[in-house]
Amino acid sequence: MMKTIDVVYFNAGGGHRAAALALDAVIQQQEKPWHVRLVNLTEILDPQGVFRKATGFSPEDIYNQRLKRGWTLGLTQELKLLQGLVRLGHRPMKLQLRRYWQRTRPDMVVSLIPNFNRVMFESLAAALPGIPYVTILTDLADYPPAFWIERDQAQHFICGTPKAVAQARATAHPEARIHATSGMIIRPDFYRPSTLDCDAERRRHGLPPGQTTGLVMFGGHGSKAMRAIARQLDATPLILVCGHNRLLAQDLRAMTATAPRLVVEFSQDMAYYMRLSDFFIGKPGPGSISEALQQQLPVIVVRNSWTMPQERYNTQWIRENNVGLVLPSFRHVRSAVTDLTARLAEFRANTCRLDNRAVFEIPDILDGILETAEKGRRAWHDAPVFNQQQWPPY
Repeated sequence: MMKTIDVVYFNAGGGHRAAALALDAVIQQQEKPWHVRLVNLTEILDPQGVFRKATGFSPEDIYNQRLKRGWTLGLTQELKLLQGLVRLGHRPMKLQLRRYWQRTRPDMVVSLIPNFNRVMFESLAAALPGIPYVTILTDLADYPPAFWIERDQAQHFICGTPKAVAQARATAHPEARIHATSGMIIRPDFYRPSTLDCDAERRRHGLPPGQTTGLVMFGGHGSKAMRAIARQLDATPLILVCGHNRLLAQDLRAMTATAPRLVVEFSQDMAYYMRLSDFFIGKPGPGSISEALQQQLPVIVVRNSWTMPQERYNTQWIRENNVGLVLPSFRHVRSAVTDLTARLAEFRANTCRLDNRAVFEIPDILDGILETAEKGRRAWHDAPVFNQQQWPPY
């Protein structure tokens, strides 16, 4: 019987939607007997688009514009404010979500977003008791309390690092509901064998074959930091990916430089541009650094007061695995590139030791959770009435 799986995401930052699309693609490739619905949480909570009609933009736009402009200082305090607002709105959101689950009747709900997992879990449990709820952390670790991992919820967690697994254990969740993977979800095209003639492709784009080339990328909306990086790395061949930030792309194209550079706007084929590169410079986002490392690109990132709180552990993970350099600011990027280039073989060998297959592992984990839930429902239905005091744990 075909099962319906709701995969819940939102568009804040872009990584949650990218993970949802990647997971959906692999589920289709593996021919699981599931109907996957990609569900935008914002559209459930505000189906009439009242917020956008009143303000001219969606709630996610506020976050994305801040990333675009680099206005990330103070996000730790703002995260606490957001979590407080979520708690204040818990009752109406729970009612809205409960109605949604009752109407759409999924067989499993998979969350790819933080901060809303309590209200989503409680609304699902109220609407459809016994339906499994799964949170997939799309960060390398939780940012407690109650960012990804909620206490006292009979749900499942899928964790991409030993740190995240330990955090789930520390919140008293049983081992049967904690599932480890070998990394973060990235798109399956990053795993396809490449027959790319790198030198020929570099020539086609005006880049010098045989010279160490850097890829600079700050997510789907770019960052003003890319201008300063480009000026400092005047003599280094660069591929600068600006995403949807057309103004930034225009500014970078207008800059003069000693070394050739390629300026790219939004592209669905980041694996291609990474295969033309030797190292990565950007923010320590879990998706972008995982993609770069899958292509054996050592990374250069920054950790300081402007680094988003949920991404700070990522810089520690980079150091622990010795797959790149963590700087206090990009003012030091020129010397960092010199250092990394001198140690490129060492760093690249360390990237090869990583074996992130998470996107291919997760469908089987979900399959096992569904099977366990189904067995629990059958046992409950077969049990004597006097023992049917509550829906069984799954």
